[in-house]
Amino acid sequence: MKICLVAAFPPSRRQLNEYSWNIAREIQRYPDVELTILADELGDYDFAGEPDGESEPPRELPDFNVIRCWKFGSMGTPARLLSTIRRLQPDVVWFNLVFSSFAGPESPFAAFAGLSAPALTRAAGFYTHITLHHIIEHVDFGDAGVKREKLYRLGTNVATRALLQAHSVSVLLSAYRRTLMKKYAAQNVMVGTHGTFATVCSPPDFTMRNNPDRRILAFGHWGTYKRLETLMEAFPLVLKKVPDARLVVAGGNHHTRPGYWESVRAAQPKHLPIEFLGYVHDKDVPQMFRTSSILVMPYDSSTGSSGPAHQACEFGVPIVCADIPDFHCMAKDDDMAISFYKTGNATDLADKMAAILESVELQRQMSLHNYQAGIQMTMANVVRNYLRWFELHRCKREIADKSLWAGGRRLPGWRGRLKSAPFIHLPETNSGGADREMVEAALRPVAESMPLRGTRAALSDNDEYADAR
Repeated sequence: MKICLVAAFPPSRRQLNEYSWNIAREIQRYPDVELTILADELGDYDFAGEPDGESEPPRELPDFNVIRCWKFGSMGTPARLLSTIRRLQPDVVWFNLVFSSFAGPESPFAAFAGLSAPALTRAAGFYTHITLHHIIEHVDFGDAGVKREKLYRLGTNVATRALLQAHSVSVLLSAYRRTLMKKYAAQNVMVGTHGTFATVCSPPDFTMRNNPDRRILAFGHWGTYKRLETLMEAFPLVLKKVPDARLVVAGGNHHTRPGYWESVRAAQPKHLPIEFLGYVHDKDVPQMFRTSSILVMPYDSSTGSSGPAHQACEFGVPIVCADIPDFHCMAKDDDMAISFYKTGNATDLADKMAAILESVELQRQMSLHNYQAGIQMTMANVVRNYLRWFELHRCKREIADKSLWAGGRRLPGWRGRLKSAPFIHLPETNSGGADREMVEAALRPVAESMPLRGTRAALSDNDEYADAR
């Protein structure tokens, strides 16, 4: 199978570049899949550099077949993509997108042109799939810094309809699928999962936590809807109950908010045990999570399923999170142990963090629950489900084409309707039997959720974790 993955890809640091790298890394493990990454050109590279504003020289990652054939903010993106796709003749063109993947709000026409590429790709005769990480109906434009909201919503409404022209679309929250089905009558939307970035999750090592201090980790790109003011107000209240608590703020500024976390750091009293790490290299992320007692998500709003929350599951870390509907949906969909605080309420945030830090047993229960959730949604599982879906569609199309034409003439009308039937490809296992998981996946209608859905759990208010289960 030949797959073209259209996405931002390292060393670019544009949105979803790390997610795309994790997808590509897992696909590379399949010898029968030929992957080509159609990535963004490395222009204006320093917008997301190191904390000191410097950037490493961009170098392509080894072992990946990358063609940089589109440019952020360019109106020519669809034409350049289609030209490359026609030359490669893939079986699947897979777009990994947010609405600002091809251009920002300051270049709306270039953004729309890029978002029209999946529909044009399908019209050119290629099977097209989109993994859509957020939908505009669930985005707070004020927190995202978007001006002329009414006009922008009108444009993104049209762009959403264009995206839904793809053969299939995966969203990462069940609430997104419900919105798309209700507002746009979409019937080709599936629910996937964001997944953890590990191939195999390692169980949490509790000897590394609360030793010598109880670390609260905040991790993200700061300055838009991810803000630190409420957390800075809450942390001194935590210290009154947990004197050995320590706050670690990791991650750089959002590219539209340069200097944000530095200004927050400058405003804090010097005696408080707060450490600002700035940009964190990938190799340092595992140790940062393994030594943290809790992950806190002090957001004002959201733009989709949370990457840091899934990383917390990968390393088995309890989560304290703002009481935002999308995150309640994420906790239920992906079976996460999360304690929710009232958004913007520093006192409630401090109480939720202190309750977990003071109880070693509660920490352990939430950690193990999140670790068990992480095992079910490793990137290996996520990619395996995508590849099964792509293979199923390929087999359906091949069988439909053979069924519709026999001996140079069209088959009777009732057989022509087989084109839309759920043809099932049954690969043989080592024991000679059919792969049951493939059968189950094949029997699901196109619009049904993809696998990896387990039981649901989330903490709210002052409920004990055991009761929440």
